[in-house]
Amino acid sequence: MDAFWIILAGSLVAIPCGLLGCYLILRKMAMIGDAISHAVLPGIVIAFFVSGSREPVSMLLGAGILGILTTFLIEFFHTKARLQTDAAIGVTFTWLFALGVILISVFAGQVDLDQDCVLYGEIAYVPIDLWITDSGRIMGPRVIYIMGMVFLVVLCFILIGYKELFLTTFDPAFASATGISVALWHYLLMGAVSFTTVGAFESVGAILVVAFLIVPPATAYLLTEDFKKMMLITALLGLVISFCGYYLAVWLDGSIAGAMSVVAGLIFGVVFLLHVVGSRLPAAGRA
Repeated sequence: MDAFWIILAGSLVAIPCGLLGCYLILRKMAMIGDAISHAVLPGIVIAFFVSGSREPVSMLLGAGILGILTTFLIEFFHTKARLQTDAAIGVTFTWLFALGVILISVFAGQVDLDQDCVLYGEIAYVPIDLWITDSGRIMGPRVIYIMGMVFLVVLCFILIGYKELFLTTFDPAFASATGISVALWHYLLMGAVSFTTVGAFESVGAILVVAFLIVPPATAYLLTEDFKKMMLITALLGLVISFCGYYLAVWLDGSIAGAMSVVAGLIFGVVFLLHVVGSRLPAAGRA
C-alpha cells in the first residue's frame, strides 16, 4: 500500500508540473520554473514566522506571493534593465534563494524547516504523513489531498484558459490584436507555476519539481508537433516516471526523488537518440 501512495503522490506532482511545463518549454522559459522553485524559499520562512506553523495554507500563500514577486522582478530586470531573460532569471532567483537559506540558518533554532528538505524532499514519507481529524479519524496521506487540490486547480485553469494560453504562447501579437491581455495571462501562468511548485515542496522537493516541469514536456516535444498530443504524452510520461522511478529506487535502495529524476533523464535520452537517428534516416536514404 505504501508503494501505491508514493507512486500516486509522484503522479499528482508530475502531471500538473508537466502540463504547465509544456507552456514554459514553448515560451522558451523552461528555467523560470527552477527560478521560482528556489526563489520561494524566503516566502516559506516568512510565512512560518507570521503564522507560527507549517500549515499548508500559510506555506502556499507565503511562497505563492514570493513566486509572483519573482516573476515581476524577472520581467522588470528584462524590460527596464534590458538584461537577457536568462540573466534576469539568474540574478533574481540566486539572491532570493540565498536570502531564504540565510534566514533558515540564522534562525535555525526557531524555524522547523531545513534547506536540504526543501531542496530534495522525501517522498518516501508520504504514507506516514497522515491527515488526522480532531476526532482522531485517519483520512490518509496529507500530501495526496494537497496535490490532488493542486492537480484540480491546474487542470481547471488550463481548461478554462486554454484558448488564451494557446494564443499568447504561439502568437502573442495576434492575441493582443484580438483583445487578449498577453501580460495578464503571462502572470496567471507564472502564478500557476508558483502554486504548483510550492504545493509539491514537502512531498518531493524542488529538484524533482524542476525535473517534472522540464523533462517530460521536452521529451514530448521531440515526439509530436501537435500541442494537445504533447500535453497528453507529457501526462502519460509523468505516470511512467513515477512508477518506474519508485521501483528503481527500491531496487537500488536509494532516493526515490532522485530515481524518478534519473528515469526522466533516461527516457529523454532514449527519445533524443531515436529522434536524431530518425531525422537522419531520410537524408541517408536520399544519398
